[in-house]
Amino acid sequence: MSSTSVSSFAASLLVPSKNSSFSNHKRRLIQCSLGGTVVEPKATAASEPLLLNAVRGQDVERPPVWLMRQAGRYMKSYQIICEKYPSFRERSENVDLVVEISLQPWNVFQPDGVILFSDILTPLSGMNIPFDIVKGKGPIIFDPIATAADVDQVREFSPEESVPYVGKALTILHKEVDNKAAVLGFVGAPFTLASYVVEGGSSKNFTKIKRLAFSQPKVLHSLLQKFATSMTKYIRYQADNGAQAVQIFDSWATELSPVDFEEFSLPYLKQIVDAVKQTHPDLPLILYASGSGGLLERLALTSVDVVSLDWTVDMAEGRRRLGHDIAVQGNVDPGVLFGSKEFITNRIHDTVRKAGKGKHILNLGHGIKVGTPEENVAHFFEVAKAIRVFFVESCSFSESGSIQTGPGNAEKMCLHAVNSLSEAHKVASDSELPVFILDDVGYTTDSRSIPGVQLMNRVESEISVMLTDDLVEDG
Repeated sequence: MSSTSVSSFAASLLVPSKNSSFSNHKRRLIQCSLGGTVVEPKATAASEPLLLNAVRGQDVERPPVWLMRQAGRYMKSYQIICEKYPSFRERSENVDLVVEISLQPWNVFQPDGVILFSDILTPLSGMNIPFDIVKGKGPIIFDPIATAADVDQVREFSPEESVPYVGKALTILHKEVDNKAAVLGFVGAPFTLASYVVEGGSSKNFTKIKRLAFSQPKVLHSLLQKFATSMTKYIRYQADNGAQAVQIFDSWATELSPVDFEEFSLPYLKQIVDAVKQTHPDLPLILYASGSGGLLERLALTSVDVVSLDWTVDMAEGRRRLGHDIAVQGNVDPGVLFGSKEFITNRIHDTVRKAGKGKHILNLGHGIKVGTPEENVAHFFEVAKAIRVFFVESCSFSESGSIQTGPGNAEKMCLHAVNSLSEAHKVASDSELPVFILDDVGYTTDSRSIPGVQLMNRVESEISVMLTDDLVEDG
């Protein structure tokens, strides 16, 4: 095989030593060359949280990990607070309690994202929509919206006036976490918020919101616009007070058919994203919609930075449908956390393999369920944070026989990229860590698998590997 027209490859692999904890590791620079100049490894911003670097497409040591509802009723420490403060609104609207609860999983598991303890309905009181969240019943809207006159009574949201405790809590969280993880805020999407206030709470059939949509669409659009304007303000407010990324929950949008999603949800999501990006262009926005398999391509049209997949979508298929320019989050079934530790481990590894190279935040496909064993959540984080990924570039053969870099057939991967498999295999053997080889078209292999070894043997005599002598502390 000719080495002409082959670009050089360089990468960095983070490997903890056997005698150190996973968080106290060294960085080894690995430079591989085949008939060309060596390219310096890409530098990552050491001061930035891992999650932000991953979303921006930088090569990271592993997928960042956090879990939806990671602060919640499965934790004994949270149950103790609930006994003392039985009202959810009291827990979520008191600065000290919000900070304490938000930090509970951080103090125990050290996730890569620390999300604000709050609720998507928190802004409603400030919009003249009285509500409560009742244990055993969920959200209760005291005066459901049904007419144009009702919509006229809805005020646009002023977070500074209505929820100052949110800003104060985010500021404290940002200081406490100190960039060791990303502080995450969140909001509800317009259609989901409208569903709650029209239905009067949670719903199984969504007949009231659909009756309004299909019989009085102008009334619903007026309500959706007020929510879009208000949530734009709320996202900006959260970002200005310490949130480093914000997740938008459109939990009920998937109750809409694709054509109705395009009318009643998509335009308002896109409006929010476009408006926020004008003032906060570097703020990552994550979009989650439960049961979104039929809408994936449309979710990407919102221009969010990350689409969070639920567990009903195969991660590899989701990647293909969304494309590799957009980051993905997810998507382990929350029910997996009721399984054995071996089962949990296997599902985590399967998700990471299928997610492919970069731009992946490991998470569940929905929030942690009540009754989930806390030790299983601990195991999830332990396994996720022990993973090391090794990035390679793939190539294809042109008709002339020369090698062209870029996306292509994984089986015809460039020799200069494949040599990284050998080093990753050595690292896996030495450290007993799960090390995955991920390329830019989603090809993945465990470096200890038979195909990986065969692929390494095939090219062993044709590659040269230069390892730097220096080991430098990871930032």
